[in-house]
Amino acid sequence: MLKSFDEILERVKSQKTKKVAVAVAQDKPVLEAIRDAKDKGLADAVLVGDKDEIEAIGKEIGMDLTKFEIIHESDMKKAALKAVELVSTGKADMVMKGLVDTANFLRAVLNKEVGLRTGKLMSHVAVFETEKFDRLLFLTDVAFNMYPELKEKVDIIGNAASVAHAMGIEKPKVAAVCAVEVVNPSMPETIDASILAKMSDRGQIKGCVVDGPFALDNALSEEAAQHKKVGGEVAGKADILLLPNIQAGNIMYKTLTYTTDSKNGCLLVGTAAPVVLTSRNDSHETKMYSIALAALVAENMQKNK
Repeated sequence: MLKSFDEILERVKSQKTKKVAVAVAQDKPVLEAIRDAKDKGLADAVLVGDKDEIEAIGKEIGMDLTKFEIIHESDMKKAALKAVELVSTGKADMVMKGLVDTANFLRAVLNKEVGLRTGKLMSHVAVFETEKFDRLLFLTDVAFNMYPELKEKVDIIGNAASVAHAMGIEKPKVAAVCAVEVVNPSMPETIDASILAKMSDRGQIKGCVVDGPFALDNALSEEAAQHKKVGGEVAGKADILLLPNIQAGNIMYKTLTYTTDSKNGCLLVGTAAPVVLTSRNDSHETKMYSIALAALVAENMQKNK
Protein backbone atom coordinates (compact mmCIF):
# COMPACT_ATOMS: atom_id res chain seq x y z
CA MET A 1 0.00 0.00 0.00
CA LEU A 2 1.43 3.34 -1.07
CA LYS A 3 1.07 6.07 1.55
CA SER A 4 2.86 9.07 0.04
CA PHE A 5 3.80 10.65 -3.25
CA ASP A 6 7.45 9.79 -2.63
CA GLU A 7 6.41 6.13 -2.57
CA ILE A 8 4.29 6.64 -5.70
CA LEU A 9 7.25 8.15 -7.55
CA GLU A 10 9.51 5.26 -6.56
CA ARG A 11 6.93 2.72 -7.70
CA VAL A 12 6.48 4.45 -11.05
CA LYS A 13 10.25 4.52 -11.60
CA SER A 14 10.36 0.75 -11.11
CA GLN A 15 7.79 -0.03 -13.81
CA LYS A 16 8.01 0.16 -17.59
CA THR A 17 8.15 3.82 -18.63
CA LYS A 18 4.81 5.14 -19.84
CA LYS A 19 4.33 7.80 -22.50
CA VAL A 20 1.96 10.76 -22.11
CA ALA A 21 0.54 12.60 -25.12
CA VAL A 22 0.17 16.29 -24.29
CA ALA A 23 -2.66 18.14 -26.01
CA VAL A 24 -1.64 21.71 -26.91
CA ALA A 25 1.68 21.48 -25.09
CA GLN A 26 2.66 25.17 -25.31
CA ASP A 27 1.95 25.84 -21.63
CA LYS A 28 4.74 26.67 -19.17
CA PRO A 29 3.55 24.75 -16.07
CA VAL A 30 2.67 21.73 -18.21
CA LEU A 31 6.09 21.70 -19.90
CA GLU A 32 7.78 22.15 -16.50
CA ALA A 33 5.86 19.10 -15.27
CA ILE A 34 6.82 17.10 -18.36
CA ARG A 35 10.46 18.15 -17.97
CA ASP A 36 10.52 17.06 -14.33
CA ALA A 37 8.68 13.81 -15.04
CA LYS A 38 11.26 12.94 -17.71
CA ASP A 39 14.22 13.94 -15.53
CA LYS A 40 12.92 11.82 -12.63
CA GLY A 41 12.28 8.80 -14.85
CA LEU A 42 8.50 8.93 -14.37
CA ALA A 43 7.29 9.20 -17.96
CA ASP A 44 8.18 10.04 -21.52
CA ALA A 45 6.05 12.41 -23.62
CA VAL A 46 4.88 13.37 -27.08
CA LEU A 47 4.25 17.10 -27.30
CA VAL A 48 1.43 18.04 -29.67
CA GLY A 49 0.95 21.73 -30.40
CA ASP A 50 2.57 24.81 -31.89
CA LYS A 51 6.24 23.86 -32.29
CA ASP A 52 7.55 27.44 -32.25
CA GLU A 53 5.73 28.25 -29.02
CA ILE A 54 6.78 24.96 -27.42
CA GLU A 55 10.41 25.66 -28.31
CA ALA A 56 10.22 29.23 -26.96
CA ILE A 57 8.87 28.02 -23.61
CA GLY A 58 11.33 25.15 -23.56
CA LYS A 59 14.22 27.59 -23.93
CA GLU A 60 12.80 29.79 -21.16
CA ILE A 61 12.62 26.92 -18.65
CA GLY A 62 15.83 25.17 -19.68
CA MET A 63 14.10 22.12 -21.12
CA ASP A 64 16.05 19.89 -23.50
CA LEU A 65 13.44 19.33 -26.20
CA THR A 66 15.69 16.96 -28.14
CA LYS A 67 14.54 14.31 -25.65
CA PHE A 68 10.94 14.60 -26.85
CA GLU A 69 8.94 14.01 -29.99
CA ILE A 70 7.12 17.17 -31.07
CA ILE A 71 4.15 17.00 -33.44
CA HIS A 72 3.41 20.42 -34.88
CA GLU A 73 -0.27 21.36 -34.95
CA SER A 74 -1.19 25.00 -34.41
CA ASP A 75 -4.95 24.40 -34.39
CA MET A 76 -5.93 23.64 -30.79
CA LYS A 77 -8.88 21.38 -31.58
CA LYS A 78 -6.84 19.33 -34.04
CA ALA A 79 -3.94 19.15 -31.58
CA ALA A 80 -6.24 17.81 -28.85
CA LEU A 81 -7.67 15.24 -31.21
CA LYS A 82 -4.20 14.15 -32.34
CA ALA A 83 -3.01 13.70 -28.75
CA VAL A 84 -6.03 11.53 -27.95
CA GLU A 85 -5.54 9.55 -31.14
CA LEU A 86 -1.97 8.74 -30.10
CA VAL A 87 -3.40 7.04 -27.01
CA SER A 88 -6.27 5.23 -28.72
CA THR A 89 -3.86 3.82 -31.33
CA GLY A 90 -1.40 2.61 -28.68
CA LYS A 91 1.37 5.12 -29.41
CA ALA A 92 0.98 6.67 -25.94
CA ASP A 93 -0.39 5.37 -22.64
CA MET A 94 -2.22 8.44 -21.34
CA VAL A 95 -3.25 11.90 -22.41
CA MET A 96 -2.76 15.26 -20.68
CA LYS A 97 -4.57 18.54 -21.11
CA GLY A 98 -2.30 21.44 -22.00
CA LEU A 99 -3.24 24.96 -23.14
CA VAL A 100 -6.67 24.03 -24.45
CA ASP A 101 -10.04 24.73 -22.89
CA THR A 102 -11.61 21.81 -21.08
CA ALA A 103 -14.66 21.59 -23.36
CA ASN A 104 -12.59 21.11 -26.53
CA PHE A 105 -10.23 18.73 -24.76
CA LEU A 106 -13.12 16.56 -23.58
CA ARG A 107 -14.70 16.60 -27.03
CA ALA A 108 -11.48 15.00 -28.25
CA VAL A 109 -11.49 12.47 -25.41
CA LEU A 110 -15.08 11.52 -26.31
CA ASN A 111 -14.63 11.57 -30.08
CA LYS A 112 -16.48 8.63 -31.65
CA GLU A 113 -13.66 7.70 -34.02
CA VAL A 114 -10.47 8.11 -31.99
CA GLY A 115 -11.65 8.96 -28.48
CA LEU A 116 -11.30 7.06 -25.21
CA ARG A 117 -14.94 6.46 -24.35
CA THR A 118 -15.79 3.10 -22.77
CA GLY A 119 -19.48 3.48 -22.08
CA LYS A 120 -18.71 4.02 -18.39
CA LEU A 121 -19.32 7.20 -16.47
CA MET A 122 -16.24 9.42 -16.37
CA SER A 123 -15.33 10.97 -13.04
CA HIS A 124 -12.54 12.96 -11.43
CA VAL A 125 -10.35 11.65 -8.62
CA ALA A 126 -8.00 13.86 -6.60
CA VAL A 127 -5.38 12.12 -4.46
CA PHE A 128 -3.98 14.04 -1.47
CA GLU A 129 -1.05 13.52 0.82
CA THR A 130 -1.37 15.72 3.91
CA GLU A 131 0.84 16.07 6.96
CA LYS A 132 -1.97 15.05 9.34
CA PHE A 133 -2.75 11.60 7.93
CA ASP A 134 -0.62 8.49 7.52
CA ARG A 135 -2.53 7.50 4.39
CA LEU A 136 -3.46 8.96 1.04
CA LEU A 137 -6.91 10.54 0.76
CA PHE A 138 -8.95 10.15 -2.43
CA LEU A 139 -11.54 12.87 -3.11
CA THR A 140 -14.27 12.36 -5.67
CA ASP A 141 -15.85 13.97 -7.58
CA VAL A 142 -14.46 17.49 -7.17
CA ALA A 143 -14.40 18.71 -10.79
CA PHE A 144 -16.53 16.81 -13.28
CA ASN A 145 -19.92 15.43 -12.22
CA MET A 146 -21.96 18.24 -10.72
CA TYR A 147 -24.91 16.70 -8.88
CA PRO A 148 -24.62 12.92 -9.25
CA GLU A 149 -27.62 10.72 -8.58
CA LEU A 150 -27.47 7.36 -6.84
CA LYS A 151 -26.56 5.27 -9.89
CA GLU A 152 -23.84 7.76 -10.86
CA LYS A 153 -22.43 7.66 -7.33
CA VAL A 154 -22.01 3.89 -7.65
CA ASP A 155 -19.93 4.43 -10.80
CA ILE A 156 -17.95 7.26 -9.20
CA ILE A 157 -17.08 4.98 -6.29
CA GLY A 158 -15.96 2.25 -8.69
CA ASN A 159 -13.74 4.66 -10.60
CA ALA A 160 -12.10 5.96 -7.41
CA ALA A 161 -11.62 2.42 -6.13
CA SER A 162 -9.76 1.53 -9.33
CA VAL A 163 -7.29 4.34 -8.64
CA ALA A 164 -6.87 3.17 -5.04
CA HIS A 165 -6.26 -0.39 -6.27
CA ALA A 166 -3.40 0.93 -8.42
CA MET A 167 -1.91 2.36 -5.20
CA GLY A 168 -1.98 -1.12 -3.66
CA ILE A 169 -5.08 -0.56 -1.51
CA GLU A 170 -6.90 -3.85 -2.06
CA LYS A 171 -10.18 -2.94 -0.35
CA PRO A 172 -10.40 0.84 0.05
CA LYS A 173 -12.75 2.24 2.67
CA VAL A 174 -15.26 4.64 1.14
CA ALA A 175 -17.10 7.23 3.24
CA ALA A 176 -20.20 8.83 1.75
CA VAL A 177 -19.72 12.28 3.25
CA CYS A 178 -22.61 14.58 4.12
CA ALA A 179 -23.18 17.40 6.58
CA VAL A 180 -24.30 14.94 9.28
CA GLU A 181 -23.77 11.29 10.15
CA VAL A 182 -27.44 10.35 10.50
CA VAL A 183 -30.12 9.79 7.89
CA ASN A 184 -32.29 12.89 7.57
CA PRO A 185 -35.22 12.75 5.12
CA SER A 186 -34.79 16.49 4.53
CA MET A 187 -31.23 15.88 3.29
CA PRO A 188 -31.34 13.62 0.20
CA GLU A 189 -27.57 13.05 0.26
CA THR A 190 -27.91 11.18 3.57
CA ILE A 191 -30.52 8.87 2.03
CA ASP A 192 -28.21 8.12 -0.92
CA ALA A 193 -25.38 7.45 1.53
CA SER A 194 -27.44 4.95 3.50
CA ILE A 195 -28.51 3.15 0.31
CA LEU A 196 -24.90 2.96 -0.88
CA ALA A 197 -23.91 1.46 2.47
CA LYS A 198 -26.61 -1.22 2.19
CA MET A 199 -25.64 -1.93 -1.42
CA SER A 200 -22.07 -2.44 -0.23
CA ASP A 201 -23.24 -4.77 2.56
CA ARG A 202 -25.04 -6.91 -0.02
CA GLY A 203 -22.15 -7.07 -2.44
CA GLN A 204 -23.66 -4.79 -5.06
CA ILE A 205 -20.58 -2.54 -5.01
CA LYS A 206 -17.37 -4.45 -5.63
CA GLY A 207 -13.73 -3.87 -4.75
CA CYS A 208 -14.27 -1.65 -1.71
CA VAL A 209 -16.35 -1.21 1.42
CA VAL A 210 -18.80 1.70 1.51
CA ASP A 211 -20.51 3.21 4.55
CA GLY A 212 -22.42 6.36 5.37
CA PRO A 213 -23.68 8.86 5.93
CA PHE A 214 -20.65 10.38 7.63
CA ALA A 215 -19.86 13.92 8.60
CA LEU A 216 -16.32 14.72 7.52
CA ASP A 217 -14.89 14.57 11.05
CA ASN A 218 -16.07 11.05 11.82
CA ALA A 219 -15.09 9.83 8.36
CA LEU A 220 -11.46 10.87 8.91
CA SER A 221 -10.90 10.86 12.68
CA GLU A 222 -11.25 7.74 14.81
CA GLU A 223 -11.44 9.96 17.89
CA ALA A 224 -14.34 11.94 16.42
CA ALA A 225 -16.09 8.72 15.38
CA GLN A 226 -15.76 7.26 18.88
CA HIS A 227 -16.93 10.50 20.48
CA LYS A 228 -20.07 10.52 18.33
CA LYS A 229 -20.49 6.75 18.70
CA VAL A 230 -20.22 6.19 14.95
CA GLY A 231 -19.02 2.64 14.40
CA GLY A 232 -18.16 0.37 11.51
CA GLU A 233 -15.16 -0.55 9.37
CA VAL A 234 -14.98 2.84 7.63
CA ALA A 235 -15.56 5.20 10.56
CA GLY A 236 -12.48 7.34 11.15
CA LYS A 237 -10.46 5.31 8.61
CA ALA A 238 -11.80 6.42 5.23
CA ASP A 239 -9.50 6.24 2.22
CA ILE A 240 -12.01 7.55 -0.34
CA LEU A 241 -14.28 10.50 0.40
CA LEU A 242 -17.36 10.47 -1.81
CA LEU A 243 -18.45 14.10 -1.77
CA PRO A 244 -22.18 14.77 -2.26
CA ASN A 245 -21.80 17.25 -5.13
CA ILE A 246 -19.30 19.38 -7.01
CA GLN A 247 -19.81 22.34 -4.67
CA ALA A 248 -18.67 20.41 -1.61
CA GLY A 249 -15.96 18.61 -3.54
CA ASN A 250 -14.44 21.66 -5.19
CA ILE A 251 -14.45 23.67 -1.96
CA MET A 252 -12.75 20.83 -0.09
CA TYR A 253 -10.16 20.40 -2.85
CA LYS A 254 -9.22 24.07 -2.80
CA THR A 255 -9.29 24.24 1.00
CA LEU A 256 -6.77 21.40 1.22
CA THR A 257 -4.68 22.90 -1.58
CA TYR A 258 -4.47 26.43 -0.23
CA THR A 259 -4.59 26.01 3.56
CA THR A 260 -2.55 22.86 4.22
CA ASP A 261 0.96 21.65 3.56
CA SER A 262 -0.16 18.99 1.10
CA LYS A 263 0.66 17.34 -2.19
CA ASN A 264 -1.90 16.19 -4.71
CA GLY A 265 -2.48 14.80 -8.15
CA CYS A 266 -5.65 14.50 -10.25
CA LEU A 267 -7.05 12.16 -12.88
CA LEU A 268 -10.13 11.68 -15.00
CA VAL A 269 -11.03 7.99 -15.05
CA GLY A 270 -13.74 5.81 -16.55
CA THR A 271 -11.90 6.17 -19.87
CA ALA A 272 -9.93 3.61 -21.86
CA ALA A 273 -6.70 5.21 -20.59
CA PRO A 274 -5.95 7.71 -17.82
CA VAL A 275 -6.61 11.37 -18.56
CA VAL A 276 -4.55 14.01 -16.75
CA LEU A 277 -7.03 16.82 -16.19
CA THR A 278 -5.67 19.47 -13.84
CA SER A 279 -6.72 23.04 -13.16
CA ARG A 280 -4.96 25.95 -14.87
CA ASN A 281 -4.07 27.20 -11.38
CA ASP A 282 -2.46 23.94 -10.28
CA SER A 283 1.30 24.10 -9.81
CA HIS A 284 3.67 22.25 -12.08
CA GLU A 285 4.42 19.96 -9.12
CA THR A 286 0.75 18.97 -8.94
CA LYS A 287 0.78 18.36 -12.68
CA MET A 288 3.89 16.18 -12.30
CA TYR A 289 2.28 14.17 -9.50
CA SER A 290 -0.77 13.76 -11.73
CA ILE A 291 1.44 12.33 -14.48
CA ALA A 292 2.89 9.86 -11.96
CA LEU A 293 -0.61 8.82 -10.86
CA ALA A 294 -1.64 8.35 -14.48
CA ALA A 295 1.42 6.18 -15.13
CA LEU A 296 0.58 3.98 -12.15
CA VAL A 297 -3.07 3.65 -13.15
CA ALA A 298 -2.09 2.94 -16.77
CA GLU A 299 0.20 0.13 -15.60
CA ASN A 300 -2.61 -1.38 -13.51
CA MET A 301 -5.11 -1.09 -16.38
CA GLN A 302 -2.72 -2.78 -18.80
CA LYS A 303 -2.04 -5.63 -16.35
CA ASN A 304 -5.77 -6.24 -15.86
CA LYS A 305 -6.74 -6.27 -19.55
